[in-house]
Amino acid sequence: MKTYGYVRVSSTDQNEDRQLIAINNLEIQVDQIFIDKQSGKDFDRTNYKRMVKKLKPGDLVCIISIDRLGRNYEEIQRQWRVITKEKGTDIFVIDMPLLDTRREKNLLGTFIADLVLGLLSFVAQNERENIRKRQADGIAAAKARGVHMGRPAKKMPENFGALIRLWERKQIPLAKVLEQCGNICEATFYQRLLEYRLTYNNKR
Repeated sequence: MKTYGYVRVSSTDQNEDRQLIAINNLEIQVDQIFIDKQSGKDFDRTNYKRMVKKLKPGDLVCIISIDRLGRNYEEIQRQWRVITKEKGTDIFVIDMPLLDTRREKNLLGTFIADLVLGLLSFVAQNERENIRKRQADGIAAAKARGVHMGRPAKKMPENFGALIRLWERKQIPLAKVLEQCGNICEATFYQRLLEYRLTYNNKR
């Protein structure tokens, strides 16, 4: 029998330290800890699927909280069944000891666990929907204030105008211009070219 730890954060800039500390306190081997840096909207996650393939009857999966497993109500319920019924593996939710399938496997224990799982799954999905709404509201408010959303535009070199003239005269190839501009792509170059020409014409 093996014990696995599963850790998930929603993006690459989020910190998984709290989850790892809780998992490491259970003395789980490093090669049996699986980490995904991906949204919890579904279970199409590389390392989650790798872990599930390894599961055998009698194994144990540990997660710090149900929302780290996922944030989709129906998918959480379905994956819980896959792990516990189809794989015959136990699950332990560290922050919610009632969700420990190793204890009280009688009808009452199962009933209580199912109730708690259903409630926490609903809360996880509801929080995901609230997060999306807050993000949408925040973006709308920022746009209303005139805040630019997305990546900052790449700054062109000071000799951008000279590079354009050389390119227009066919004295240097486009590839050289792209390189001199920080290896930008052609689409970005043509966008900056249009902006340059509009600015240049307005100054004339």
